[in-house]
Amino acid sequence: MQDWWQKQFPQGRQYLKITDARGNPVQIAYGEKGRGKPLIFVHGLGIWSISWQHNIDFFAQYYRVICFDLKGYGFSDKPAYPDKSGYKIIELERILAALEIKAAAVVTESVWGAVGLAVAEEKPELIDRLIVIGGTIFPKKLPNIGLKIMAVIPLSLVRIIDILRLPKILAPLTRWNLRQIRSEVVVRGEIPPEDVYWQAYPYINFLHASTRLVIDVKQAAAEISCLQQQKPCLLSKIQDKLETITCPTLVLWGAKDRWFPVTEARKLDDRLPNSRLKIIPDCGHDVSADCPDEMNQILLEFLQDTDY
Repeated sequence: MQDWWQKQFPQGRQYLKITDARGNPVQIAYGEKGRGKPLIFVHGLGIWSISWQHNIDFFAQYYRVICFDLKGYGFSDKPAYPDKSGYKIIELERILAALEIKAAAVVTESVWGAVGLAVAEEKPELIDRLIVIGGTIFPKKLPNIGLKIMAVIPLSLVRIIDILRLPKILAPLTRWNLRQIRSEVVVRGEIPPEDVYWQAYPYINFLHASTRLVIDVKQAAAEISCLQQQKPCLLSKIQDKLETITCPTLVLWGAKDRWFPVTEARKLDDRLPNSRLKIIPDCGHDVSADCPDEMNQILLEFLQDTDY
């Protein structure tokens, strides 16, 4: 099967080196296509750059499209050590610096929508336009039983599972599990087998992929718990500063999102001073996979309407 990166990008998979939030060097995998103003795609929890496969070619006609795998995901480095909450915010800023991008339009999805919002608050000069797709910062609970299990399973056990390479030994089960999870975030049809193969590829082939995912899920669970107890946390800090985000922002949601309801989209839109809300009918949580054509047209219209 042809390498996904080679098929998708003229130069295939490239790497850049950054210093992560703990001060350690890590390699970040990325690909780019097209020319013009930079359009950055930031994938969600548990997935990698393949998340944007239906958007890359379309937007490369208009912009310099860049997709990268966050630390711990896809083909980027996967250190087994835990990080403090908010480390992805720091590392997104450093990735943009390593790419020598002074300002960009940034597309975020799902749980990592909070990352884009936080950067827009802390470093507004970096974000010219912001697109948040299904990216709640008002979560009440983890949306999936698998994520809830990851939140309580001992991290030491997950490390053993990784070291024993059980996801590779049990590759069919790994793919089946991923297919089940993905079936919850789309409503228009099943995920094609080739997509399942590539989406599961890092978890089957790379050491510590499962460990990194569980680290992030545990962080997300801790944030949600603090939020529900009305204790100070990263999410509450981001919520408190939403009104300071002045860049044009698009809040995009699937009307049939089973993970985060549309009410959260409206709540986010109400808090942002320069935003527009678009809801796609008959579309699930993973808008880029479920409704790519509608998503492409809505994003392009937003970018062009705001002179980007």
